Amino acid sequence: MYVSEWENGKRKISDHYAAILRQLLGVTDAELRDAPAVTSMPVTDGYDDLLSRIDSASSVSEPMVKAFNDQTELLRTMDRQLGAAHLIDQMTGHLSALEDALNFAVLPSARRPVALALAGASTLAAWQAIDAGAVERAWRHYELAKRAARDAEAPMYLAHAMGEQAYVLCEAGRPALGLELIRDAQRVLGRGGSPRLWAWLHAAEAELCAHAGLPDEARQALDAAMGQIPSGPEDRDPDMLSIFLNGAHLTRWRGNVLSLLGDDDAVTDLYAALEVVDPTFVRARAGMHADLAHAHLTRAEYDDANTHLRQARLLASRTGSVRQRRRIDLLSARL
Repeated sequence: MYVSEWENGKRKISDHYAAILRQLLGVTDAELRDAPAVTSMPVTDGYDDLLSRIDSASSVSEPMVKAFNDQTELLRTMDRQLGAAHLIDQMTGHLSALEDALNFAVLPSARRPVALALAGASTLAAWQAIDAGAVERAWRHYELAKRAARDAEAPMYLAHAMGEQAYVLCEAGRPALGLELIRDAQRVLGRGGSPRLWAWLHAAEAELCAHAGLPDEARQALDAAMGQIPSGPEDRDPDMLSIFLNGAHLTRWRGNVLSLLGDDDAVTDLYAALEVVDPTFVRARAGMHADLAHAHLTRAEYDDANTHLRQARLLASRTGSVRQRRRIDLLSARL
């Protein structure tokens, strides 16, 4: 009855139910209530308030920027283990604080560190929005991340935001356009960028090639990614903390691409990656089980596919991943 009255405008959503529904649906308060967020401004002559906010932004110190980045890292860890649906309010507030600090910072020396922090936080928020099925919000966050990266004069962050944004296009049914965006990101990076980021971009290119029906180009991009990935177990890029990628992660990614191509080697790669995956990467493990289900379906091994689909669904439910559940449903329909 309440849902019907909310939908028909006969009853307003109370704050109590809004808090529950935001976590359940993975939406912001403005999206839930279908009204633009309103920010109140103090009633002054305008200039006093403006100068006050400029002064506040200019006093954002190195420890304050570190606190912003630490908050992003905390949200990234929680997202990895709990999923995006539980973090909408925290992420929205975090982005708002960063954007406010950047909007009123005047000189480049004050703007660049804040812009860099905003670029990293915005790509995380965008990926969370993709996971929650909020594609328009994801797109807007990626646009914010790209603007912040340009403001920070950080081509690595710009290329990474462009590469992730390509997945929005792919999942909207435009993989060829997404592939163009990833290759444009590589051109933006030029001769710079870390080997780990280049490996990430090539692997993303391979996945988009597979979705676009370009098997030879997908395999070439996989080879390029394998040639760039640094050796050893370390998976964080010191110049780009948004990137988690090492040889084991890339093996899993290769298995995903090969499963899309219908290659029998996908199963071998995916089982090898499953043995070494970090157990805290709950959403990634859900994706690996979905990849294995896909690979077994390609080989007409339906019992094995069903086993991995059940495990994938369990893990996806733990994180509330709309994106993973949608994929699992599509795979289940093939059984």
